[in-house]
Amino acid sequence: MLYLLDANVLIRADEDYYGFDLVPQFWDWLLSQCQAGHVKMPLEIWQEVCGSRTQLGKWINDKDVKAALILDEEADPAILAHVLDNGYGPNLTDTEIEKIGQDMFLVAYGLAAADRTVVTKEISKPSKQRGGRKVPDVCDTLKQTWTRDFELYRILGFKA
Repeated sequence: MLYLLDANVLIRADEDYYGFDLVPQFWDWLLSQCQAGHVKMPLEIWQEVCGSRTQLGKWINDKDVKAALILDEEADPAILAHVLDNGYGPNLTDTEIEKIGQDMFLVAYGLAAADRTVVTKEISKPSKQRGGRKVPDVCDTLKQTWTRDFELYRILGFKA
């Protein structure tokens, strides 16, 4: 199974749970999971975090981390169109697409192969429509497996 990280997973890990100064072993463990091919992040999602001036930004821009973390493929335009039309809604406006941001890529990469799971901290909000839809709801609509970050840590055996 390949787990694809949403940017919010790393941001929240750094800011709320596993700060680099408090739990450095988490970041070593995460890097080892990336190197083993269990965890990746699409380039489009990585770009949401790479400009950070925090310790996370420094870590994510390290050449070894970047090489291990980034998923080495490009999004399939047909799958991306499917995600937009069927996951968010047909004929989206530029404003709606801007609101979706890079989330559409995360879901599209998940759908590109059967053995992938999207990992996010977003909370399902089924009442949201079109550009306001959340990753879990889009995944559910498109039958894409997804999970929360702490479930991933349990599955892959992180111990602090």
